[in-house]
Amino acid sequence: MIHLSIIDLQALRLAPLFARFTDEQMCWLAENSSELHLQPGKKFVTQGDPANYFYVLLEGELWLTKDVGGQEIYVNTYEAGTIFGEMSLLIDKPYIANGRAVKESHVLQLGKEVFWDMLTHCPSITRGLLSTMAGRLQLLESMSQQHEKFIALGTLAAGIAHELNNPAAATLRAAEQLQEPLQILSLFAPQFCQQSMTREQIISISNLQNHLEKHVAKPVKLDSLAQSDLEEEVTAWLEMHDVIDGWKIAPTLVQAGLDIKWLDNFAQHLVTGSLTDMLTWIDAKLTGIYLLNEIKLSTSRISDLVRAIKDYSYMDQGPLQNIDVHEGIESTLIILNYKLKKNMVVSREYDNSLPRIYVYGSQLNQVWTNLIDNAIDAIKEPGHICIRTLRENDYVLVEIIDNGPGIPPEIQSRIFEPFFTTKGVGEGTGLGLHIAYRIVVANHQGDIRVLSQPGSTCFQIRLPIEQSR
Repeated sequence: MIHLSIIDLQALRLAPLFARFTDEQMCWLAENSSELHLQPGKKFVTQGDPANYFYVLLEGELWLTKDVGGQEIYVNTYEAGTIFGEMSLLIDKPYIANGRAVKESHVLQLGKEVFWDMLTHCPSITRGLLSTMAGRLQLLESMSQQHEKFIALGTLAAGIAHELNNPAAATLRAAEQLQEPLQILSLFAPQFCQQSMTREQIISISNLQNHLEKHVAKPVKLDSLAQSDLEEEVTAWLEMHDVIDGWKIAPTLVQAGLDIKWLDNFAQHLVTGSLTDMLTWIDAKLTGIYLLNEIKLSTSRISDLVRAIKDYSYMDQGPLQNIDVHEGIESTLIILNYKLKKNMVVSREYDNSLPRIYVYGSQLNQVWTNLIDNAIDAIKEPGHICIRTLRENDYVLVEIIDNGPGIPPEIQSRIFEPFFTTKGVGEGTGLGLHIAYRIVVANHQGDIRVLSQPGSTCFQIRLPIEQSR
């Protein structure tokens, strides 16, 4: 044990926690502590390690950092007179943050047993310790929650970008491919105008136009084997009638439901020698229709996503909205769709008679995001997530159920604690469920609980129907 000098004792008295210590108490503290001399950059406390020591910074400067989501984030700067490690000792938990010297620092170190003896011999510091611990816990939680929100925002942004990329790429691809059929159509239009067609030929082309337009609304659906057989038949017919590059045209004709019977009838009403030109025109016409339809579907998908994002965030609305809970859940599912694996199924059992309720819409959507995202992470392929809504007395009840491995009984009572996580290092912040709990219970006077066993985990969220506006 290294005894503190008189100068060190004077530095120790500058710490607010020890301002009321008697000389006898100061001497006892000096006799039962040791000193650390830290160089800049030296880490003396590591998050997650057992809490075995209490520290007092006599000289220098320390940084408090926290590992959140795989990143070490800055929390606070400690200067001379600051204490460190009291929180973990008082709650008997591992250190919840890292301590690192940023200047040459002189630190007083007390072992766990000495710390508890100090509380016994010097009860006057208890109030100061609790006050310091409460303030620090609030600061840690606040900063970690902000970081959790940024992580969630990044996750949503990645999901939205992923979901928007596919329809945007499809639209661009279709627009580029549309150039060729448009050139063909513009090339053949003057030729058809110059040809002298009979009334029957004009009617035949008009009927063809109608058929193609109907096909857009009700496309022919064939299995791959039937599609291949019909393409071979049509290709053979085209070769028999000396149609140039008939093998290129055949798939488009078959997709439109134009078989050899239709081709026989169509060919009878054409000007001699115009079959190749007409079928080339038909192929371009159909290709143009398909591409325009693809652009329409892709842009509709983008529009749906933008609408879902707007609904999810309740853009252009006040913080408190009168909502249908199903709308928020559906918006969340659209945004998280990219995370659903191939063999995952989401089923819905909605009670559409549920009344609308007044809630903080964007906050509640954060609850759905955290719970559904956790369910996706918990299950393996093939997986199943069921979302059920119903009325339970004066509450709207939402259940989110997954068929994952379940939550062990011994930790179920802790899953809503701040910083508690069952995920690996860097995979979770331990705040997702805590934030969900605060939003439901503190902000909406509701209730959230979990029922879990192997193969079934059910989160139940109850939101009051009659809520003060």
